[in-house]
Amino acid sequence: MPRPILRTALAATAAALALTLAGCAGGTSGPGGAASDSANTDAGYITPGKLTFATGETAYEPYVYDDDPASGKGFEAAVAYAVADQLGFAKDDVVWVRTSFESAIAPGPKNFDINIQQYTITDERKQAVDFSTPYYEASQSVVAIKGGKAQGITDIAGLKGLAIGAMTGSTSAATLEKAIAPTTAPSLYNSNEDAVAALKAGQIDAIVLDTPTAYVAVNAPYIDNSFVVGELPAAGVPDQWGLLLAKDSPLTAKVSAAVDALRANGTLDELKKQWLSVLTEGVPQLK
Repeated sequence: MPRPILRTALAATAAALALTLAGCAGGTSGPGGAASDSANTDAGYITPGKLTFATGETAYEPYVYDDDPASGKGFEAAVAYAVADQLGFAKDDVVWVRTSFESAIAPGPKNFDINIQQYTITDERKQAVDFSTPYYEASQSVVAIKGGKAQGITDIAGLKGLAIGAMTGSTSAATLEKAIAPTTAPSLYNSNEDAVAALKAGQIDAIVLDTPTAYVAVNAPYIDNSFVVGELPAAGVPDQWGLLLAKDSPLTAKVSAAVDALRANGTLDELKKQWLSVLTEGVPQLK
């Protein structure tokens, strides 16, 4: 995600989520993965023979269930083990460590081979770290306060006359301007936190957030008495999430190849359906 400030605020409340999805996507080497070989012991891994993944200091559903990535339950936990399988690592050879969102994207040495915690791929971040090819592309959704002007709106035409906000320079802002093209100039803020504050204060009628953030904001809830108006069609620069590695890591090409293989064989789509369908459950598609 391009919003570490909002992520921090959401983390304080996200423990209230009580989802009941079940399933596990563990990763031991098999027909779909590469066979383990000696390359895994001397190819730049933090610990020879092990694949070290990092996730957030606290990891939340639907990305990791029960704050236990080693279980393989949750979208990103499952993706991690699928990538490990492609790289030739058995599940028992995957090691988990924790990092903050901000420290992982800062320049310098890393205590992990791969970090997975909803990192949006940006040119600015690429100056300090490497990214794999995208494992997920987040859509954008409109969030509003119940009983406000957005209540009852079911299409983009209904949104055009509203005062809508987003974080400046974000995918959300680009989608707001291109997909909605409001008749009132969008209100752009330095952070999502500022946009949320404006929404709560009644200064704007709605905000645009990436759909996973919108889901947590409404269901945690970070924005009290709010709801998702609907999901917007794709527009502007896509919000793509990549696996994060140290700058110029010798593993980047291998990890990207693993992600590409999982996309090509349908595994990523299957994991999205299994773990992320809750994000858009009951949310209308705005047209």
